[in-house]
Amino acid sequence: RVAGILLTGANEDGAAGLEAIKRAGGITIVQDPEEAEVPTMPLAALQRFAPDYILPLRDIHRLLRELE
Repeated sequence: RVAGILLTGANEDGAAGLEAIKRAGGITIVQDPEEAEVPTMPLAALQRFAPDYILPLRDIHRLLRELE
């Protein structure tokens, strides 16, 4: 099982990779663009597909512990 996490970034390349993970059945997590230092990459992911989770950075580690 695989999970992909997309955090702040100024490009859109990470969104394509995360979309591939989603298509392959993996879990996808995107940092909430509202709190991202540079929201370009999280927003690109949200425009391409619906991720499984959109979370603030502080909550992503909690989710990963729950998914163990």
